[in-house]
Amino acid sequence: MQPATRAPANGLGIAALLLAIFGLLLVWSVIGGLIFGITAIILGILARGRCKRGEATNSGVAVSGIALGAIACVLSLVFVGIWTYFGARWFDDVGGRDYVSCLQQAGDDTAAQQRCEQEFERRVEDSFGVTPTPTR
Repeated sequence: MQPATRAPANGLGIAALLLAIFGLLLVWSVIGGLIFGITAIILGILARGRCKRGEATNSGVAVSGIALGAIACVLSLVFVGIWTYFGARWFDDVGGRDYVSCLQQAGDDTAAQQRCEQEFERRVEDSFGVTPTPTR
């Protein structure tokens, strides 16, 4: 009687590849790219371990998951720079620095703080043609 052969446990490698692909699709959101990318790298490393022990047969898929997961992480970090750069430019364009300076000068004076807020809202309206909705 022959001992039962166990089917290869290829699930981790496949999961690593799928998560890496999701990470690449979400690099623009930064957090999605990082979370999926890091998870793909971890699962890919675990899958490679299974391949080396002979428990899995999809070494290439695992390596692809690791590589694409790493690329997703790097691209997410690039997007951090992009979002920071354009966010700072937008903040400057609508008078964000003036708003912060005005609030600092206003101190505890609520009327002065309200004038700062109204001026900033006016600038946002002028720049984008929309009225900011208060969150309070």
